[in-house]
Amino acid sequence: MILGIDLAAIWAFVIAFAVFAYVVMDGFDLGIGMLFPFFPARRDRDVMMNSVAPVWDGNETWLVLGGGGLLAAFPLAYAVLFPALYAPLTVMLLALVFRGVAFEFRWRTERAKPYWDFSFAAGSFLAAFAQGVALGAILQGVAVEDRHYAGGWWDWLTGFSLLTGAAVVVGFGLLGATWLVTKTTGALQTRAYRFAGWGAALTLAAIFAVSLATPFLDAEYWRRWLQWPHILFTAPVPIAVAVVALRLFDGLGKRREYEPFFLSLGLFALSYAGLGISFWPYIVPGEITIWEAAAPESSQLFMLVGVVVMVPLILAYTAHAYWVFRGKVDPDAGYH
Repeated sequence: MILGIDLAAIWAFVIAFAVFAYVVMDGFDLGIGMLFPFFPARRDRDVMMNSVAPVWDGNETWLVLGGGGLLAAFPLAYAVLFPALYAPLTVMLLALVFRGVAFEFRWRTERAKPYWDFSFAAGSFLAAFAQGVALGAILQGVAVEDRHYAGGWWDWLTGFSLLTGAAVVVGFGLLGATWLVTKTTGALQTRAYRFAGWGAALTLAAIFAVSLATPFLDAEYWRRWLQWPHILFTAPVPIAVAVVALRLFDGLGKRREYEPFFLSLGLFALSYAGLGISFWPYIVPGEITIWEAAAPESSQLFMLVGVVVMVPLILAYTAHAYWVFRGKVDPDAGYH
């Protein structure tokens, strides 16, 4: 600590915030890509892409901050986790490249547009699925020996990681559908409402399945979630999920336009809080705490100065971009 300030805890919050900001801002973007096959009309696809065109390319900023911050502030955790996740993270990065290229190239060609549409949809699905698999691989535990990753190449591939991968896919699909509800009108919006209803049901089923399986992964998870008196402190999370879910279905049933999107984000926030309850204070679950993985305090403090300056600027720019491009997308006067 410096002057009584726990720099490791602050950096853990910064990285957690960056990852959540990425999920919030890129989740609906990936969800729209995954919904592409269900909206075959070219005009609908143009509107869908134009709904995120002004903001999509800034979302990876938070992914860079999360990954770069992990390397800089918690180098030991970076050295342990990344070898364990090389395969899903490589798939994720390649998928993000393909969908990024497809985003721009589909507007420049007529003959190859179907191929770029496929690349956009497939890249969105693979990126979302790989992120979920990586999350599941971390949550189920990573083999560590002498401060090094001691597992094999395929340790990340389990039934639980596939479950979390599917959960992230349906969750991002829900975000994409509710985002379209806020940005479109007419028949496209009506179909978005329908997909949002299905997405909400599947997302809740996924949350339930992952929550049911997680306590059986590790005795510490079981103790934190199901043993007395810890259950008194964790019970508000599933109760809040149930309340938000009821409001979400009510909002979709009454065809409210903005409420479902923010309630869907609320489900993600509560799920993220649940992860924090399961993890803390470990950065490699059950093996390495944030203090054991932390860089020297002088390094943390030096980097924190840059974060204090840059993060508010990024947030201000992002908020300005969303404000400027607020409202419905005009099908005849899109961003492109």
